[in-house]
Amino acid sequence: MNTQGKISPIREAVERPSELISVVIPVYNEAGNLRALWSRLKPVLESLDRAWEVVFVDDGSSDQSLAILREFSAQADGRVRVVELARNFGQHSAILAGFRQSRGAIVVTLDADLQNPPEEIPRLIEAIDAGNDVVGGWREERHDHPYRRIASRMHNRLTSAIVGVPMHDYGCMLRAYRRHIVDTVVECDEKAAFVPALANSFAKRVAEIPVSHAERAAGESKYNLLRLATLSLNLITGFSLVPIQALSLVGLGIFLLDALFAAILFAHRIIYGPQQEGAVWTLFAVLFLFVGFIFLALGLIGEYVGRIYIEVRRRPTYIVRAVHGASDGDPHA
Repeated sequence: MNTQGKISPIREAVERPSELISVVIPVYNEAGNLRALWSRLKPVLESLDRAWEVVFVDDGSSDQSLAILREFSAQADGRVRVVELARNFGQHSAILAGFRQSRGAIVVTLDADLQNPPEEIPRLIEAIDAGNDVVGGWREERHDHPYRRIASRMHNRLTSAIVGVPMHDYGCMLRAYRRHIVDTVVECDEKAAFVPALANSFAKRVAEIPVSHAERAAGESKYNLLRLATLSLNLITGFSLVPIQALSLVGLGIFLLDALFAAILFAHRIIYGPQQEGAVWTLFAVLFLFVGFIFLALGLIGEYVGRIYIEVRRRPTYIVRAVHGASDGDPHA
């Protein structure tokens, strides 16, 4: 112990990283929820018998979110840092920025909208302590619009099939990760990363626990059907070659059907002679079928080529403008 005064909790945690819990929270225009979030999150973390830190990532908010977060960091004795991104890069890029700034042996992610209560964090940590590498929250009773629940259910089934790790809820951001999983995800440096799926692909033991879900108290959801569809498309092209392989099989099948169709038409002409009735419409129908398939194939191939192009350019996934409230001894400050 320093005879000149108490060592700060965060400095003690840096010296004993195995005891540190990090909470990473991406924030985008959540000024209406942040004070309520902090008033509930802080007692939960203080009740843990471990050192803790919170890394808020302001993802280019246009409201008062950044100012509120800086208030938290100024009052938290180095336990709260605010990563200010240069603009809005998206939720998963913000999480990656928070991962890089975090130092805990266990890293918990949490949305800022309070739909997933911070009171569930101790249960996630207990599941990690039980030997799991990744623990995800499962929103059994979701308070969302029906179309969102249906779209999310389809997305979860697709993700489970592609990643090979079945889970009920890949979309829940209330999750916990061991340090080596976080470091591996950061080292991948993928430009269109879907963090839960990427983490599960590296984990040996994955668990899922039911968590409560509340209606949004303030602000608007950042995910609509278009963004969910885009996320699913990124997931398909980022984690699997099955679609492009399926195109090859479909192309082979079409070739065989076309050869059979040509043989039938040739035999029909030999047996019955040339006939005009219905031939034009049949040709149009077949032509439109093939043209539609070609455009679908080109679009899918374009998605793969586009991802390769994005990765080859090596542009940064996010740009950190500043880190507010960084404590002494922080290697990323």
